[in-house]
Amino acid sequence: MTLAKIIYASMTGNTEEIADIVAETMEDMGIEVEIDECTQVDAADFEDADICVLATYTYDDGHLPDEIMDFYDDLLELDLTGKIFGVCGSGDTFYDFFCKAVDDFEEAFLKTGAVKGAENVKVDLAAEEEDIQNLEAFAKALVEKV
Repeated sequence: MTLAKIIYASMTGNTEEIADIVAETMEDMGIEVEIDECTQVDAADFEDADICVLATYTYDDGHLPDEIMDFYDDLLELDLTGKIFGVCGSGDTFYDFFCKAVDDFEEAFLKTGAVKGAENVKVDLAAEEEDIQNLEAFAKALVEKV
């Protein structure tokens, strides 16, 4: 069975909700999903997955959240050649670098040799109806790549 591993960082709960939407969509498609908060797992856990999903918020003006910095550094050390990945997350359009952490993780995944399975999804604060539809389409695109 195809395994999707979803790792998230969430301060306010917005990004956790984003991760849950992706997980639920994948589960509805018959995919086995493991979802964990970033401080509870190692980046190497992605090695056991067919689909790797990272959901993060962007802190302040384009910074990675403190709690996911070590995970990010460890991800760069992995060889995920052949794995499908997707990145999504939340931010605040008030800042100049909206959802920059999402783009930073995309670059990190590409350095591991993983294959981008869907376009990044960036949510302004909390997911609204259009965001939910985009996240569901994101999840479906990832599953179809496997």
